[in-house]
Formats: sequence, C-alpha cells, structure tokens
Amino acid sequence: MKKDITKKLDALKRGTVEIFSEEELAKKLEISAKNGNPLRIKLGLDPTSPDIHLGHTVVLRKMRQFQDLGHKAVLIIGDYTARIGDPSGQNSIRPVLTPEQIEKNAETYFEQAGKILDTSKDKLEVRYNSEWLEKMTLIEMIHLAAKKTVAQMLQRDSFKKRLENNIDVYTHEFLYPLMQAYDSVVIKSDVELGGTDQTFNNLVGRDIQRAYDQPPQIVITMPILVGLDGTEKMSKSKDNYIGVTDDPNDMFGKVMSISDDMMENYFTLLTDMPAEKIAELIDQNKTHPKQAKVLLGKTIVTQFYDAQAADSAAQEFEKVFAKGQMPDDIDEIKIAAEPIMASKLLLTCKLVSSGGDGKRMIKQSAVSIDGIKITDPNSQIAPANGMIIQVGKRKFAKLKVK
Repeated sequence: MKKDITKKLDALKRGTVEIFSEEELAKKLEISAKNGNPLRIKLGLDPTSPDIHLGHTVVLRKMRQFQDLGHKAVLIIGDYTARIGDPSGQNSIRPVLTPEQIEKNAETYFEQAGKILDTSKDKLEVRYNSEWLEKMTLIEMIHLAAKKTVAQMLQRDSFKKRLENNIDVYTHEFLYPLMQAYDSVVIKSDVELGGTDQTFNNLVGRDIQRAYDQPPQIVITMPILVGLDGTEKMSKSKDNYIGVTDDPNDMFGKVMSISDDMMENYFTLLTDMPAEKIAELIDQNKTHPKQAKVLLGKTIVTQFYDAQAADSAAQEFEKVFAKGQMPDDIDEIKIAAEPIMASKLLLTCKLVSSGGDGKRMIKQSAVSIDGIKITDPNSQIAPANGMIIQVGKRKFAKLKVK
C-alpha cells in the first residue's frame, strides 16, 4: 500500500507550489485507502466575473486529479463572500458586487467548471456559502472573529503593503478569510486547493478547523498561470486570457501566440503530458518550437471540444497565418451605409472592447481594412458590402450594408 500511496502522492505533487503538509496528505491518503472513505477536496470560487479562463483551470485540473483517484470534489460558489470581495493581492479595497451581479455570474460557473470536473453526483458536490453564512447571527460571527488576532490577520502581505503605503485597510476585510475558513468547517474539508494568492486564506482554514475541533485540512497551492502577454497573471481585465468557452479557432490561435519559453509552464499546468515528454518537446534540439506549440494548442482544444475541432483549428491557423489567406468563417456585421469613424467601426464590429481600445489598436498599426493598414483612429470609413475588417492576427469581420 505504501508504494501505491507514494505513487499517488507523486502524481498529486505535479505542478504544485506548496503542500501544507506533504506528510499529512500522505497520511490522509493512506487512511482513506484503508477505510474506503473518499477525501473531501474543497475549492472555493467567488463569482466575481461570468467567465472561467485557463488560469482558473489550473486548480480545477488538480481537483479533477483527486476525483480520478476516487475522492469527492466540493465546489463552493462564494455567492456570500463575494459580497465582501477577497482582498488577496489587492492594493486597494475591492468593489462590492450586487446580489444580482453575483447571481448572474454564478449561473455560468457550474457549466464551465463541468468542462474539467467529473460532474457525477458521487464525484462532485456543489454548495453556495450563502446557505450557512447568511444564517449566521451576530454573536456567532463574533465568536468566529474571536478565533484570530488582529496581529495574525495583519500578517497578510496585501494588508501589510497597504499599511506601509498609508492605504486604508477596512475592518470588514478581515472577515473574508474568516468566512472562507468557516466554509471548510461546514463542509468538513480534508484538502483545500487554491492559487498562491489564496495561501493565507486557506491556512486560516486550518486554524479555524482546529478551533472547531476538526482535523485541519491539507492546503495545496498551485502557481498563477501567466497570461498571453508573458508577464501578467492571466486575467480578463488585462485581455491576456484564453477563455474555456472561446471557440476552437480562437483558442488555438491564442495558444500559438504565447512565447516559446512559456510552453513548459503551459504543458505542465494545462495538460497531462508526462514530464519526460514535456522535456523532449521544449528541447529545441529535439523538437521545433512551432511543432511543440501546435501540439500544445491541439491538446488544449481537444480537452474542451474534440480532436476533430482541434485538427480543424490547426488547419485554419495554417491557412490564415502561415499562408496569409482569409479564414473560411468570418462573422458578418450589418451596418448602416453612413460613414463611420474608424475606431467606432471596430467597436460596432465587436473586434475591440471599447473605443479607447480601438484607437490604441489603430495607432499600433494592428488594423487593416480590405488589406490596407489604417493609422488614423478618427478617419471616416465608408462601409461597403463585403468589406473585410481585421484587427491583429486573429480577429476578422465582414460588413453587410443595410
């Protein structure tokens, strides 16, 4: 049995940053194997945005790995804690979402997480923490707050940095890690997963479980996936993300845009490729970088769609980008015949997120109309049937004049 536990532990350690602690995890795995009771693996997601991107899937994939080993995933939708806002890694207080925003965002979470997790009832339990937090009385909240000292809460890096820079830290922000920790008590978490930005919160969970006479959960932290820009954390707000609902062509094209030195990280965190194979793929003496990147793109697209969609996306990429041809399927946009400012045209065609973004792309010479570069954001464009608008390498639109 020890050999089997060691093998499982080695597999679970792949791609992790820290495990608090590895010895405790080995012991829990051994006890679970002996008594046949699956471990309860907790992951909390605050519905602060409606979309899940590949950065989120790093932790979801680790949860799926536990499921495949016979354990139960407990996905907590933080519809109540989202009303406070997690201050993790923030230099200022986060804006509080309305209940309507939270509900709208939460609606899509289960469907998107289901692209990675096993959603069968014996493998996945989905809970909303408003179920218990909304019912807490003031005295119960006071008793919970009494489990940690102010000095302990101020050990959080983001709080310390804000105080050092004379930026206010509000009392209610102390409640977030306590409430998230209480989630672990309610669902009797054995293991909690999270990104490195959640380390403080998850370790508070260990302390609070002890305070409520429960065995402390194991905390496993995963690295933050770097976005397409190669520097910042993958984020929708930074427009450097790959969404799990992106269409196959866009998903593949975005993967192909990453730098060569990011491939090892993406292969390790986003695929099940063996470490030996990854080492071979990133060795330019053994594998050409483009060949490796095509395999990465096809592997990722296959996970969310199928092999046929992946092959088709690879072929479309080769046609459009390597051979300079137009894609087969370009969205047709109906538009009035009146002249329109170039930056506004991009927004109308949904090729940019804002007018400012459109101006920026034009100034960067990233926009062409019928193959001709546009350099003045304020230039007037006369729409014509069949006119092709291109932004960057992957975004196209065809005009149809009303």
